[in-house]
Amino acid sequence: MKKRVGVFVCDCGTNIASVVDTEKVAEYASTLPGVVYSTTYKYMCSDPGQELVRKSIQEHQLEQLVIASCSPRMHEKTFRRAAEAGGLNGYMFEMVNIREQNSWVHPDREEATRKAQDLVRMGVSKVLRNKPLQVATVPISKKAMVIGGGIAGMQAALDIAEAGHQVILVEREATIGGKMTQLDKTFPTMDCAA
Repeated sequence: MKKRVGVFVCDCGTNIASVVDTEKVAEYASTLPGVVYSTTYKYMCSDPGQELVRKSIQEHQLEQLVIASCSPRMHEKTFRRAAEAGGLNGYMFEMVNIREQNSWVHPDREEATRKAQDLVRMGVSKVLRNKPLQVATVPISKKAMVIGGGIAGMQAALDIAEAGHQVILVEREATIGGKMTQLDKTFPTMDCAA
């Protein structure tokens, strides 16, 4: 079954477009296997940019997306939500960073454009192999197991218990206290260690 990939290249105002020829990158992306739609937009993260993504998914029956823009740390969730709003599984999307990893570090326009093309090609290759994922929740019980009944283990168990959670303290020896039980007195008070 042939997959249908859409590639969206962001100008990021002049952050990307001043160094990278984004039109050339989008044109190159349209020649890649699986890519059925490729375009540029001034600010892909803007509401109109996200609407372009949503509409394009429907109009071109896209199954995967590659968005070449800024850092995933900044807008990955934004674009994942746009993909989901367009009817795709949010994990059928790859983000390619052509701003921080490219336009901000390359002064040469041709070199930066070639690198952006390489990054987009890798993003397309990756998204073609993606599988839909589902977010799952797992019920938890609020209890903790502390392994080791030395001073640190006993203090951790006490702190957790005082926070209102059940604690299971596991010690392999017959008594708790760890190395403290081997001492006679503790400094500076000279108290009995036991």
